[in-house]
Amino acid sequence: MSEPVLLVLGLAAAVAFAIVSKRLGVPYPIVFVLAGAALAFVPGLPPVRIAPDWIFLSILPPLLFSGGWTTDLTLFRANLRPILLLAVGLVVASTAAVALLAHAVVPGLGWAAAFVLGAIVSPTDAIAAIATFERFAVPRRIVAILEGEGLVNDAAALVIYAYAVGAVVAGGFSLLDAAGSFVVVALGGILVGIAIEWCVERLARVLDRLELSDSLIDNLIIIATPYAAYLSAQALHVSPVLAAVVAGIQLGRRSAVIYSPETRLVGENVWRLWIYVINAFVFMAIGLQLRGFVHGGAHAAAALLPAALAISVVLIVVRLLWIFPMAWLPRALIRRLRRDDPMPPLADVALIGWTGMRGIVSLAAALAIPLYAMNGAPFPARDAIVFITFVVIFVTLVGQGLTLIPLVKWLRLGREGDGEQREIEVRVAALEAGVAKLDELRAAAHSDAEHEVIERLRDEYVHRIDHLRSHRPQAQPHETAASRFDHVAQNEALLAERQAIMRLRDRGEIPDEIFRKVQYDLDLAETRLF
Repeated sequence: MSEPVLLVLGLAAAVAFAIVSKRLGVPYPIVFVLAGAALAFVPGLPPVRIAPDWIFLSILPPLLFSGGWTTDLTLFRANLRPILLLAVGLVVASTAAVALLAHAVVPGLGWAAAFVLGAIVSPTDAIAAIATFERFAVPRRIVAILEGEGLVNDAAALVIYAYAVGAVVAGGFSLLDAAGSFVVVALGGILVGIAIEWCVERLARVLDRLELSDSLIDNLIIIATPYAAYLSAQALHVSPVLAAVVAGIQLGRRSAVIYSPETRLVGENVWRLWIYVINAFVFMAIGLQLRGFVHGGAHAAAALLPAALAISVVLIVVRLLWIFPMAWLPRALIRRLRRDDPMPPLADVALIGWTGMRGIVSLAAALAIPLYAMNGAPFPARDAIVFITFVVIFVTLVGQGLTLIPLVKWLRLGREGDGEQREIEVRVAALEAGVAKLDELRAAAHSDAEHEVIERLRDEYVHRIDHLRSHRPQAQPHETAASRFDHVAQNEALLAERQAIMRLRDRGEIPDEIFRKVQYDLDLAETRLF
């Protein structure tokens, strides 16, 4: 099967996955892992062998960068202690536990290769959990801890992974040397990420001064940023993972003052689509790659399945055994912590303990394992490591992912305050700031025409404030008749505008270029309807 045909089929499958995910109300990573498993058994499809050198470069930078971009830095700092306990302490514990078990139960797996496997399956992926939590009133702190863990544990696990792979490929490993260089590698990666963001920000300002900036150019630069950070760090022999993450955090924080609203609107949709497509293709690729192992060595796959299931169970158990003591012990030892941050409800701790799903980063790491060591020998048990990784992802994503909804219901978790109500309050505060500024401008106005413009704008702001204050989130039956009519009237007016410009276009009175520009503004106006 040719590459163009595979590309077309891959895009068609991605569309199908999106439809299935939306129809079933299941997070898309769960659909992907099920589809990847099915592809491994579909007759007639060719096995695929992906060049390992390209896996990390094509997949990791955008994933890490986008995770950093959306990180809530305030919540991240506030929850740094639990995040580090999970993202570093638990990653090390999980890696060691898996390595010990894998070395004992997987034939031909040496210690270095066992640690490669441990590092691959130790980081969690919070995408499926966060997608599930969006449907429920899960406390924001839980979401922040899981997002922070997912961001930092990728870096921690991939650093261990790099040392373990190097030990297998080079045939030797020094724990003392690795520990000594770890700090240098980590700090170097952080500094590279900061430097790359600084350069990107200066470039954006230069382009803006020269009036050369627009949403297309800006987003092309943003897309290139994670690769620039990753490759620069790689060239300097520091952590490319941390460089991409830090660049994403920094640029995401600064995007509000660097880029135009149009750049941010376009960029948000570009990144959402891009990350989705990356996930779809990686899971399809692993399914096709596993075909050779499943069909060519069905007996070997069946023999490895008990070990893979045992490793999956160990990862779940280690996380549960880690999470409860680590929530209690620091508070027991530190009085100030116990006073300022009391022990959270056991339901919250239990939910965090159960959200240990593995995902695309583990998959990418497994696919990126070199095919050969430096002496030309095949990487030991490479296919077995890839197979076990996929089973772990399957068990945790499907098993834990599908049980999250009943668990959240059973634990009766609720968010402190109402998130939607808080959003309304923020919107009102922003509009009130606008009204205050208009009042200043009205006081300084010099003509009736200026007064008229300001009064019109002020009336619009006041109307939007009144509309928001009359809105009752999650309680439409209590919404006022005036608020409901406001929604209907605005929608009807926008629909009339759309029909008018479509008639003008269809009669040939305006070109498509003008039609699309006006339609874009109408789309923005509709998205602003609350």
